[in-house]
Amino acid sequence: MSVQSGAKRKEGGFAETVRVVIQALIIALVIRTFLFQPFNIPSGSMIPTLRVGDYLFVSKFTYGYTHYSFPFSPPLFSGRIFAQRVHRGDVVVFRLPKDPSIDYIKRVVGLPGDRIQMIDGVLNINGVPVKRQRIADFLTNDDGITERVKRYRETLPNGVSYTTLDLTDNGFYDNTPVYTVPPGHYFMMGDNRDNSTDSRVLSAVGYVPYENLIGRAQIIFFSVGDGAHAWEIWRWPWTVRWGRLFTLVR
Repeated sequence: MSVQSGAKRKEGGFAETVRVVIQALIIALVIRTFLFQPFNIPSGSMIPTLRVGDYLFVSKFTYGYTHYSFPFSPPLFSGRIFAQRVHRGDVVVFRLPKDPSIDYIKRVVGLPGDRIQMIDGVLNINGVPVKRQRIADFLTNDDGITERVKRYRETLPNGVSYTTLDLTDNGFYDNTPVYTVPPGHYFMMGDNRDNSTDSRVLSAVGYVPYENLIGRAQIIFFSVGDGAHAWEIWRWPWTVRWGRLFTLVR
């Protein structure tokens, strides 16, 4: 009798563990699909706002949902449901129009119907230069060599303010033709202006359809530097950027 009771307890314990694991997976899937999805930053196109090694949460509900919101992007429907307004200055994760299997993250600078142009490194929106103020240089360290990079405080017409970098004078995309953003599309740019493949490069990124937007970057929950990986726990005391943890993305 005691042997049978013990066997039943073991079976009940195993079944309970399986049930808890399944419930946890379902909850995680729901959160990832409808609320927040984690992303990491692999390139420097959004420096100084986002740095290589940053891990952040992106809110999936901010703009509503498209089929790209779901795992594996099943073509269940077209367009966007529960659609919400996109604001100029938002930092957005989107699917690359040229290859929807690739996620990009940039800042929205152009709304549908806007005319966007770079003139001598200054962003112009609808023929008006965006306010830009020189601030303290950004310091980089490459192979032990510290370099200074020009940094600016840029303020969009709606009051959203952030910092950008200017690596070189007269960069390749410092002077561009006028880009007229088509209806239902957005113009994206990286904050690291001379080191960003973005909507200025029509052959690579171009105008981003509303349907391709995944969500808005909200908070940096983890960050590691010096080429470290997040799973290298033994290196955390020296590689974690403690000051960046749980900071809002602006």
